[in-house]
Amino acid sequence: MYILSIVCRSLFFMKDLSDISLWRFGANFIPSTAVNQLEMWQADSFDPVTIDRELGWGAAVGMQVMRVYLHDLLFEQDADGFIRRIEQYLTIADKYNIRTVFVFFDDCWNNEFALGKQPAPKPFGHNSGWVKSPGRQATGDLRQYPRLERYVKGVIQHFRGDKRILMWDLYNEPGNGDAGDHETLGQYQGSRSLGLLKAVFDWALSCDPTQPVTVGVWSWEPAMDELNQTALELSEVVSFHSYLAPEAHKERMDLMRFLAQGRPIVCTEYMARRRGSTFQGCLPMMQQANCTAINWGLVAGKTNTIYPWNWKASDGEPELYFHDVFRADGSALYADEVAFLKTFKRN
Repeated sequence: MYILSIVCRSLFFMKDLSDISLWRFGANFIPSTAVNQLEMWQADSFDPVTIDRELGWGAAVGMQVMRVYLHDLLFEQDADGFIRRIEQYLTIADKYNIRTVFVFFDDCWNNEFALGKQPAPKPFGHNSGWVKSPGRQATGDLRQYPRLERYVKGVIQHFRGDKRILMWDLYNEPGNGDAGDHETLGQYQGSRSLGLLKAVFDWALSCDPTQPVTVGVWSWEPAMDELNQTALELSEVVSFHSYLAPEAHKERMDLMRFLAQGRPIVCTEYMARRRGSTFQGCLPMMQQANCTAINWGLVAGKTNTIYPWNWKASDGEPELYFHDVFRADGSALYADEVAFLKTFKRN
């Protein structure tokens, strides 16, 4: 249904994509000491010591890419300080030969949030403190767009030629609801996010960054059709999320390869053990297909993503952890996984 417009659009992509076409694997990263994006980046809680330590663990098993979330309030509060902390993070990551994919907006999880001290994680609650950006009200409010435009352009213009950045992921899961998972279908926002999705592509591309831009396809529900079409048409690299078991994951990956029409493909979220999405089952096929693979979670910490979606305290400790690779002390959640990851060679 999208093919004609995708083919026409692809004729205009002249950017050098040879670098991102190299296969890599890595993780979605937030330090174990942060409950959300605000706690990761605010001056009072920014934790370069933990970032350095944990990125080192990722590099030691062969990871070469991290996907990291930003937030609009951080730029609005103190743009210069925020940029300095991004620079500091990039210096640390570069020390380990790790490239970064930065995410600007996100429709997942909590809609109520503020700068300052962040709430403690809820016991057993998957991503209980994660926050949307810019939030449901701002997403559909055109009066908010000037400040959101300043945020996107301010960051990209500063880093538009920085080789430490692999790609800009402009909007995570547009249209998702407060649950932030892939099971609560009734909370999809649908077209509420369409205006901001189109706008962020315009803002980003107007900066003419050397790095490619993308927005991932994450749901094939009918409510997502317009969002998916826009993302597929405008992305210079085609990205997607898949928490599926290997056979279904391969079908999804093959579909994305077809829709990409020659553009590189990147899986920016996968690996949910209890759903059958595992490193051993999915990573080899993504390497064979030259699909860069970024799993959810590096170090178990305040985000509590070792617990499944919709998990409750009454469910107790799961027999099989959901996301993440390491404990906060650096030991592996599953030693066989870490040994497996080490078999993949770095570029």
